[in-house]
Amino acid sequence: MNGTRIAAVGHYQPAKVLTNEDLAGMVDTSHEWITSRVGIKTRHIAGPDEPVDELAAHAAAKALAAAGLTPGDIDLVLVATSTAIDRSPNMAARVAARLGIPSPAAMDVNVVCAGFTHALATADHAVRAGAATRALVIGADKMSEVTDWTDRTTCVLVGDGAGAAVVEAADEPGIGPVLWGSVPEMGHAVRIEGTPPRFAQEGQSVYRWATTQLPPIARKACEKAGLTPADLAGVVLHQANLRIIEPLAEKIGAVNAVVARDVIQSGNTSAASIPLAFSKLVEQGAVRTGDPVLLFGFGGNLSYAGQVVRCP
Repeated sequence: MNGTRIAAVGHYQPAKVLTNEDLAGMVDTSHEWITSRVGIKTRHIAGPDEPVDELAAHAAAKALAAAGLTPGDIDLVLVATSTAIDRSPNMAARVAARLGIPSPAAMDVNVVCAGFTHALATADHAVRAGAATRALVIGADKMSEVTDWTDRTTCVLVGDGAGAAVVEAADEPGIGPVLWGSVPEMGHAVRIEGTPPRFAQEGQSVYRWATTQLPPIARKACEKAGLTPADLAGVVLHQANLRIIEPLAEKIGAVNAVVARDVIQSGNTSAASIPLAFSKLVEQGAVRTGDPVLLFGFGGNLSYAGQVVRCP
C-alpha cells in the first residue's frame, strides 16, 4: 500500500452542559465577558463517574461502527490525552478492555492540545511501515478534573469530550505528511502540574505565538501534501479560543474552506478538540468524502503538529 486513510470518525460528549450563565453563578464573570474574550457559550462537563477512558470508548465505538468494523479488526490503539490521572493501566489499554479489542498495541500519547495530530501521524507511520493493520486513534480529555473552578481565567475555557478515527492502509494516501515540532523553552506557557494537577497558562504568550508563529507552519503542512491553502475544503484547528482560531485561519489563507468553530459549543477540550470538531463537520455534511481538510494542533509544551487528510 502507498499510504493510509481515515476510514471513519466518531465523537462523544457528556450530557451535562455548563453555560456561561452557570459560570457567572460560580465565579466573577458574565456571559458577555466570556464571549468577548474567548467566544465560548457552552461546554460539556463529565460527572465523577465518567472517566476519560469511558469518554474515549464511546467515541471509538462510534468510529468503529461507522467504518463497519469490529473490535477484532483493530491491532493498534492510540489515545491522546493529558488528563490520565493514573499512571497504569494507560488509557489505551483501558479503552481496549472496554471495547473488547483482543491483543492490540496500546499506547497513550501526551502532547496535550496537539496530541491527536501527533497520534494520527504515529498511526499513519505504523500502518505504512507494516507494524499495524488498522488503528484506533482517539483524542480524549476530562479537563474539568484538572481545572481550578475558582479561577475565572481558566475555568471559562474548558470542556470534556472525545473524538476518534479509524486509520487503515490505502492505495492512495489519505493522510498527508505530518509537520510537527515544539518550542520547549516556552513549555511553561501551558501547564497541567502540581498535586492535585491543575491547568494554568500564560494566555497572552500563547495568543501571540499561535497567531504570529503558526500560520507559516500550517501553510507548510499544506505544501507537504502538495496543496495550497486555497485548495482546502476545511480547516480544523485546535479549538483553544475563538479569538485564536479566527485570526489564525485567516492568516493561513484557506479562503475556500469551512473553518471549524466547535469551541463555541464545546469549549477547549484539549486533545479531544480536533477529532471532536472534525467528526461534527463530517456528520453535518459540511465537508464531503474525499475533501482535503487541514488538521492542526497546537498548545501544551508549545508543541504543534498538522497534516492534510481526506475526509472519510
